[in-house]
Amino acid sequence: MPTHVNGLEELMSLSGSDLGRTNWLEITQERVNTFADATDDHQWIHTDPERAAAGPFGGPIAHGYLTLSLIIPLFGELLEITGTSLSVNYGLEKVRFPHPVPVGARIRLHGAVDAVEKVKGNGVQMQMTFTVEAEGSDKPVCVARAVHRHYA
Repeated sequence: MPTHVNGLEELMSLSGSDLGRTNWLEITQERVNTFADATDDHQWIHTDPERAAAGPFGGPIAHGYLTLSLIIPLFGELLEITGTSLSVNYGLEKVRFPHPVPVGARIRLHGAVDAVEKVKGNGVQMQMTFTVEAEGSDKPVCVARAVHRHYA
């Protein structure tokens, strides 16, 4: 169940909070292929299971940017915000992909709110660290420091 906050003052109170972890999500070959079609990135390590089986990862892997893009829908499992008029993804400060995501793996998101500060225009800026974990892996598959803005 997500943490629920209502309005900017409650958002401010999240500074330093651990939002927990989401449910597991399986990364299917169909999802990888759909992402490849959407981004025109059909590199064989992602989309050719037979060739990828003989490649460096022993099978097809998800695109790093696919893993990164799944942070947004997974984040919705961690935090529900009401009482604001607009929320925007303001950007990323750092992104790393320490370990590949094999097709068939299950991933989940861990989210932490590093800081929340007021910004011009009656808003707040949240700096968060997102860590995407793969079931059974000792290393994270993606670590991203993200910045979101929310306005009254």
